[in-house]
Formats: sequence, structure tokens, C-alpha cells
Amino acid sequence: MTQAMPRKRKLPLKERYALLTRDLDWQPSYVGKEQLYPYTSYEGIKVHDWDGWSDPFRLTVDAYYKYQAEKDKRLYAVLDSFAQSQGHLALSDASYLNAIKLFIQGVTPLEYAAHRHFAYLARYLEGPAPRFAALCQSVDELRHAQTQIHTISNYNKYYGGFHSWSKMHDRVWYLSVPKSLFDDAMSAGPFEFLISISFSFEYLLTNLLFVPFMSGASFNGDMPTMSFGFSAQSDESRHMTLGLEAIKFLLEQDEANVPIIQGWIDKWFWRAYRMSALVAGMMDYMLPKPVMSWKEAFELYFEDQMLGGLFPDLDFYGIKPPRHVGDAIAEKDHLSHQVYKILHNFSFAAAFTTSTPTEEHSRWLASQYPDTYQQLYQPVWDRHRRIEAAGGRVFFQGLPQLCQVCQIPMAFTETDDPARISFRRSDYRGETFHTCSNGCQWVFEREPEKYVQAWLPVHQIYQGHCGGPTVPDVLAWYGIQDGDNGEYQGSPDARSWADWHASNPSPAPER
Repeated sequence: MTQAMPRKRKLPLKERYALLTRDLDWQPSYVGKEQLYPYTSYEGIKVHDWDGWSDPFRLTVDAYYKYQAEKDKRLYAVLDSFAQSQGHLALSDASYLNAIKLFIQGVTPLEYAAHRHFAYLARYLEGPAPRFAALCQSVDELRHAQTQIHTISNYNKYYGGFHSWSKMHDRVWYLSVPKSLFDDAMSAGPFEFLISISFSFEYLLTNLLFVPFMSGASFNGDMPTMSFGFSAQSDESRHMTLGLEAIKFLLEQDEANVPIIQGWIDKWFWRAYRMSALVAGMMDYMLPKPVMSWKEAFELYFEDQMLGGLFPDLDFYGIKPPRHVGDAIAEKDHLSHQVYKILHNFSFAAAFTTSTPTEEHSRWLASQYPDTYQQLYQPVWDRHRRIEAAGGRVFFQGLPQLCQVCQIPMAFTETDDPARISFRRSDYRGETFHTCSNGCQWVFEREPEKYVQAWLPVHQIYQGHCGGPTVPDVLAWYGIQDGDNGEYQGSPDARSWADWHASNPSPAPER
């Protein structure tokens, strides 16, 4: 009689997770830890116990891929249905796609850059738990880049400005804003990168981009973009939790880490906030059917959630709200209007088109910004409408001065005087450098040797490094094609949209 084999005990998830992640670590024998992990000490961060890392989401590799595969099935079903039904004709208007052009040019390459650098952290962080967390985020970011490219590629069949987006990310003037932010983060140390991306970038920019803007995509008939946005949002929630865990872990390891981390929070809050200016312009001006203003989103996702909830929790560790946060709050009534005016002025040299807000859109802006819009910004747009009614169009035929840090044209105003351009000057090694705000000046003067090396597009154009001395030379070097840029009204996209809807009129609504 054979004896039955005892049944193996099914391990609980926590124990199974530990066996498949932390217990796969090993002690090096033929090299020292300093050689194996050379980048975890030079920033001054002290870590005494890597096992003190608490994993916010305990997902093993097999569970992680099954979970992501289910989300991909749902997403690609939406993409197939949208493409087969000519869903692009059901958008609110073709002008909406200018926001999506900005997205694939400015945001999607950042997803891929994050994938690359989290893979680097997955190799060089000393503890097995944070290495595994970085590995999962690296795969997340790669998936985000891929799903965004697949989703938006459908529009490339019908509309201009979607081609050559990765080339443009490296070359075009307004795209140096997001590119410089990630170059700054990737050239920092591993712990600063964690704070810059997993904390400041994810908490501030991701919340504002992947929730209210994706709701705007849905409201404007763009179901694929809404689907990939919300498909990514569950990952972004994990990334934000990872960033918060990284901060708490480092703060609990040694008191000497507190001032270092406070400095990083101060710096990266402002860097991420300045880049969010592009999102502000997209939300308020590029959605034909706006759903939430930049001001409302900023108050909800930053002031209420971060200042009202997150930073009071971090006060226990000695962390204060970011430096210059008051300046950001003071700008919320102005930011989107000022940045869109920059884009409107210079869209002849961009890979998207712009247009003056309609009277209906202007009324919506006035309702969202009752203290500033009618007094300061509506008269400007009214003047543009009069010029355009007479057959003209205003483009600024010059090159603007750029901020040395955020690389946005110097068009923001003083927080206490909307009639005066904010302009800061710093001297370093006998040279003068200009920044757009107290925040950017502080960032520059904290690490001047880093920012004096900035690749500023205007400077590069004047030096002849961008294809040639004329505007057509520069646009050709950018990869911009006929129909990609300029004024939306009368553009190839606008004409195609009108022709398609004239030949396929929408059915009259039932009475």
C-alpha cells in the first residue's frame, strides 16, 4: 500500500511575495558592495537597513503581468472599435487633437525615459525590495509609452502633426521644457531621481494630467485617449505610493537625510509645477468642450489633496510644504492664459495649430476666472478676433528669451503685479543668467554649474545649430511638414474636418 504524499501548504501572498522578491537577493563574494552599488552613497543619503523598506503593493511578477494583460485586453478592444467605426469623426472638433499632439510630443517620450531610468534603479539600488519596485515601475512606464503610441497612431492616418514626434521631442523649442526636466532628473543621483519622478512628478503632474485632462478627452469624444489614461491611472496610483514610501523610508533611516530630502522636494515641486504650465494651456484652451479649468484642478489635486492631506502627514518627519508654493497658488488665475498666449504667438514654428478662443469659449473662461479673465485676458483675445475678422493673424516674428531653468519663454508676470513681466537675474563665473520666477532663480542658484549647461533652443538657433539661419531651415530641421503648424482655421485639418462632415452630416436629433 503506497503512502499518500502530504499536500504542500499553500503559502500566503505576503510570504510568497517575500520568497519571489527579497529572498532572491544574494551577498556578493568576489566584489565589495561599494563596487556592486556605486551610486547609493555619493548624494549624502544614509541607509542603515534596506529591509526597512515597506512594499506598498505586493505583486509578484506573474500576478503583475496577468493584471496588466487584463487591462490591455480592455484597452485594445476600445482601440479596435474606435478605428473600425471611424470614431475620429465623432470628436467634438478636429482642433481638439492639438492637445493630443502636445501629449505625444511632450509626455510619451517622458514615459519611455522613465522606463529607462527605473531599469537603471532596478540594477543599482542596494536593497532587493526597492530594486523590485523599480523593475515593476520600469515595465509600467514602457507599457504606458507603447499604449499611448498605439492609441494616438490612429489619428496619424488623418491629421497632421503626429509624425516624427520623438525627433521633435529632441529638437523643437517648446519640447525642451519637458525634455530638460527629465534630463535634469536622469542626471541626478538615484535617490534624487526617486523623489523627482516618483514623488514630485507623479503626485503633481500625473494627477493633473491623467484625471481631469483624460476626463476632458472623454467629454470631447476621444474614448481611446480616455481609456489609456484611466488604464494608466491605476499604475500611477502605485507609482505615487512608491514615491511616498521612498520618502518615508529615507526619512526614517537617518535624521541627516531630512534636509537633503527637503531640498529635493523644494526643487522638484517647482520644476514639475513649471512644466505643468503646458497642461494648464491644454486644459483651458485646447479642449473645444472644456470640462474642468486648470484653476479648479489645481485647487482640488494640489491644494486640497497635497497641501491639505499629504504634507501634514509628512510634518511628523520634519518635512515642510515646498518652498515657493505660495507663488504657485498666486499664479493659478494667470498661468493657463499666459502659457497659451505663448503657444498662440509662436504656433507658426510648432507642430500643432492654435486659434483664438471663440466668444462662447471666452464666456466659459470668464466664468472660471472671474477675478482676472475679463479684466486682463479677454481684451487681448477680443483684439485678435478683430484682426482676424479683417483677414489678419498675429504671429510673433522673433525669438523669445527663455528661462535658464524651466526653458519657458519669459512671459509670466509678477505674482503681485500682472502688468509686469517676472524677470530674475543671477551672475555666475562672470556671466549673467536669467530666470522667470523666484522658484527658477532659487533652483539655478542652488546648482548653477548644472544649469549653465542648459541646451536653450533660442541660443542654439542663433548659433546656427538648428538647420540653418532662416525659419524654413529650422522648421525643416524640426521635421515639421506643411499643415502641421500655424492657424487652425483654414488649416488642412480644419478643411478635412469640414469636408468629411459635409459629406456625412450628423443625423438630426429626435424631437
